[in-house]
Amino acid sequence: MIKHLDIFSAFIAQTRFSDIPDDTVSRAKLIIADCVGAIVGGSAEPEILAFTDSINSSGTSRILGSSNLTDPQTASLINGTAGTVLEMDEGHQFARGHPGMHVFPALLAATEGTTELVSGKDFLTAFIVGYDIAARIGLATSLNANMHPHGTWGVIGAAAALGALNRLDEVQLAELLNIASSLTLATSRKTMLEGGTVRNAYTGVANQMSHTAHKLLMAGFTGELDGIGSVFGGVVSSGFDVEAALESIGKRFEVDRNYFKLHACCRYNHAALDALWILLDKHPELQSPGQIDRIHVESYFLAAELDDQKPRNMLAARFSIPFAIATTLINRSSKVHSFTGNALTDPATLALAAKTSIAESSFMSAQLPDFRPAEVSITMKNGQNFKAGVKTNRGDWQDPYDNAQLKEKYISLTARRWSAKTSNTVYHNIFALDRFSNVTLAFDG
Repeated sequence: MIKHLDIFSAFIAQTRFSDIPDDTVSRAKLIIADCVGAIVGGSAEPEILAFTDSINSSGTSRILGSSNLTDPQTASLINGTAGTVLEMDEGHQFARGHPGMHVFPALLAATEGTTELVSGKDFLTAFIVGYDIAARIGLATSLNANMHPHGTWGVIGAAAALGALNRLDEVQLAELLNIASSLTLATSRKTMLEGGTVRNAYTGVANQMSHTAHKLLMAGFTGELDGIGSVFGGVVSSGFDVEAALESIGKRFEVDRNYFKLHACCRYNHAALDALWILLDKHPELQSPGQIDRIHVESYFLAAELDDQKPRNMLAARFSIPFAIATTLINRSSKVHSFTGNALTDPATLALAAKTSIAESSFMSAQLPDFRPAEVSITMKNGQNFKAGVKTNRGDWQDPYDNAQLKEKYISLTARRWSAKTSNTVYHNIFALDRFSNVTLAFDG
């Protein structure tokens, strides 16, 4: 008996929509809307447009933000990749990754790749269950320090969602999870720091591989007896904490502990940017960035890694606290336009980034994962010093954004590819998903 496999499989097979609290369903809808916004917004980026144009436009699964249709695996790959390009997708602070974007693209493609009607309730149930499995494996895993979390445990969450959608029994589900665990990527953390944009494809590949796992299962392939324990307990990780993975399963749904992002950059930047916005609201002197002499940030060790003062491309810029601070000061915004287009080559931004330093505070590092603190200190050329700090990031479950802020984010992202009518129609439909007998109609504008 393999405890976590048995309990995971029973949870996936037995959970019904009626078992899920209303507040949890509402949270899942917010996450789905956030995923759609991130994908459609990301689909406007040049490399995603070129990637989309390169594929075979034959199939039934849509590429969001495009009129192209393709097979479910390719749609999962492109949508999952597009959803990470802008660094605007939601995440889970305890899993240290992004379960929603690892589950939603695969699930959407699967519903469009089947001849059977999928109800909104079944879609929501599969999404919540898949998110739960992904987050639980993530929070129970201590990934190797040189690994990026994208493309790792997410494939198992997506496979779990497909298993729930296809109503696999517990024996099939255990085998599916074992197979999926062997289809994870050897991801490199350096890609995000150095601007290796292959990193943006990790999530897409994980979504794609969940379909492969399901097809392998249906064809009669098998996995290890305990693929999760093997891969996430010894191959890519120093250990897998079974008790943490199973804590309150079926009672505490992990979608309820997610976070949302309004700053268009890596989450590790966000505490510093939250502190910066406090300073911007309090001190009109900061309306003249040219009068700034130097900026110093203290934060936890993961944030302190983001110290590149001259990032080579936009991906690296989104993983740079000096650039994030500088572009926010220059543009008075930390939204997408501050991290796209010509922002990377703006002389004033680069000059300010060169004046910005970041250091680890061991006191702040000790507060992970419950809190993600930062303190920003700005010294002006006239000697004035302004300082502010925050204990945790805005947008997480302890300090959430309100629904109006999240809708404004969705509207601004989808406006990059959709008309206002399409955007508003899909948004309304997402929040009425449980009333749809055919969920694919919900994503038609």
